[in-house]
Amino acid sequence: MKRIEIDEDIYTYIAANTEHIGESASDILRRLLKLEKNSSAQQAAVGSAAPLQSGRVFDIMTSEDLATEKSAVARFLFILSMLYRSHNEDFRAVLDIKGRDRIYFATSEEALLTSGNSTNPKQIPQSPYWVITNNNTTKKKSMLTSVARELGYSDSEAEKIRDFL
Repeated sequence: MKRIEIDEDIYTYIAANTEHIGESASDILRRLLKLEKNSSAQQAAVGSAAPLQSGRVFDIMTSEDLATEKSAVARFLFILSMLYRSHNEDFRAVLDIKGRDRIYFATSEEALLTSGNSTNPKQIPQSPYWVITNNNTTKKKSMLTSVARELGYSDSEAEKIRDFL
């Protein structure tokens, strides 16, 4: 087995394309590149992430999935990405989640930049949505709880998702 170094955005893309717990990076890349096991074919496949089969993100995501994410922002974006992939048809509801003076989610970076100072918008990986990331971890947890509730999770399920951060 060879080891390679990859950029953070590439790693996030690979992680966002996880279909089940325990799927290795090699398996994910093999599937994305449409390569057979031990195939030497060099096919490139670029596309949007397919929706996850399970409608419940915590059924397919564990704390091990987040262990390699070095920062709270990276974990926050990963969780939001998994929620988007699990509920991409309903994810638009997050646009209604707002603070007292600013919006938290938008479909463009510009919308978040104009909603307040120091928003530090980031695109949710594998989605058309953007989120502000300059909040402290407690606020990020609150935002995750609100997102989970908007997507139909119970209070206890929303807390479970929040606790991944």
